[in-house]
Amino acid sequence: MRLLTTDFTPKTRFSIKNWLHAPVSAAPLAVFRMVFGLLMLGSTLRFWAFGWIEDHYLESKMQFKYFGFEWVTLLSPTGMYALHVGMILGALGILLGWYYRWSAALFFVCFTYTELIDLTYYLNHYYFVSWVALILIFVPAHRMFSVDAWRKPGIYGTETARWSILIFQFLLGTVYVYAGLAKINYPWLIEALPLRIWLPAADAIPVLGPIFAWHYLPWVFSWAGMLYDCTIVGWLSWSRTRVWAYATVVFFHTITGILFQIGVFPVVMIGATLIFFPEKFHQQVLAILGKILPTRPIKWSKNPVFEGNKQLRMILLGIFVCFHLCFPWRYLAYPGNLFWTEEGYRFSWRVMLMEKAGTALFYVKDGVTGREGVVDNQAFLCNHQEKQMAMQPDMILQFAHFLKKHYEAQGVQQVKVRAEVYVTINARPSKLLIDPQLDLTTVQDIWRPKTWILPY
Repeated sequence: MRLLTTDFTPKTRFSIKNWLHAPVSAAPLAVFRMVFGLLMLGSTLRFWAFGWIEDHYLESKMQFKYFGFEWVTLLSPTGMYALHVGMILGALGILLGWYYRWSAALFFVCFTYTELIDLTYYLNHYYFVSWVALILIFVPAHRMFSVDAWRKPGIYGTETARWSILIFQFLLGTVYVYAGLAKINYPWLIEALPLRIWLPAADAIPVLGPIFAWHYLPWVFSWAGMLYDCTIVGWLSWSRTRVWAYATVVFFHTITGILFQIGVFPVVMIGATLIFFPEKFHQQVLAILGKILPTRPIKWSKNPVFEGNKQLRMILLGIFVCFHLCFPWRYLAYPGNLFWTEEGYRFSWRVMLMEKAGTALFYVKDGVTGREGVVDNQAFLCNHQEKQMAMQPDMILQFAHFLKKHYEAQGVQQVKVRAEVYVTINARPSKLLIDPQLDLTTVQDIWRPKTWILPY
């Protein structure tokens, strides 16, 4: 007689929490840490060497503020140099994994404070760098190939939780995908604007210049750029296409670096996207570096990955993901043409989408005597500040309030400030941005729609 046996062992159910906390190789995290630290170190030294601390900050007479961050003020010359010394030390500490978490925190605070001093220098990649630096504080990117692991063997480990890798891949994914979605619009795809303006203007570039002058190239680049941004994360995530996809990353960012003055952003993206390569690739990189640098041999051990409250960590990860998925869509809460009002434009990974320029003529009036005079903008602003201010409504409003305070201090009574501002988008005829008779000192900047901007 045969006995029937039944396996009553319960099947393991898939858990997103367990999957995110599952141990994976820490090599990708270590390589990412070193690449980021090296790039930030080089970028900060470059900024200092080119004299941009003086040009951007110390020689400025006023700074435009981010909404809600008006308290971030320009420091003394000693303070500004100290901020950049802090960035250098922080970036070096990240690179070496030396007092790693303190170094990441130092770099994040110094870099983000400097970024917030003047709105006219806003760039998407500054925003990206701040987020990366903040995340690095909380992930164990110093578990291997770091001075900390050499000093304190208890830190050493070759594994990390899966989420600590995925969080950087997710952040890069939002940068690319939202940049691609933003390009799905009529001017970009159908009219090939603004590339139809920019590419022919680059015809003097050696070797590539004649190619940029080709009539149909703006449309090719417009569609290719949109498709690239929307799909590159998928190609990088698929093992069969990863190498070819990374080759397009290098090509794409090299071309944009040649065409546009966007600093180290192309190099940062080329380096950061290495996080999509498998752990074996990063282990080989570390093995090569281990032969060059005086380090301890890597012993592939399994130390505890993450202790603490996993539930709390899941909640924080959920908040992080929801914020980055939702925040770029806030522009839908504002009426009108986004390129015209720019309400919800920043911090949404909108990169090089339009050719926009403006001219702003300000008038200051004494409310008692009735006398009115024209303001010389360059008496208060550098060329870059004036250029950015003249086409962005919130900066125009800030400058008007600055002028009110300035002329009140000069003895002008009941100061009224109005501005005649003409703005052009993608080489179209200029139009009035605001009512030239509106006293801007009576208007306050708020989160709600700016009804004082004229419709496009």
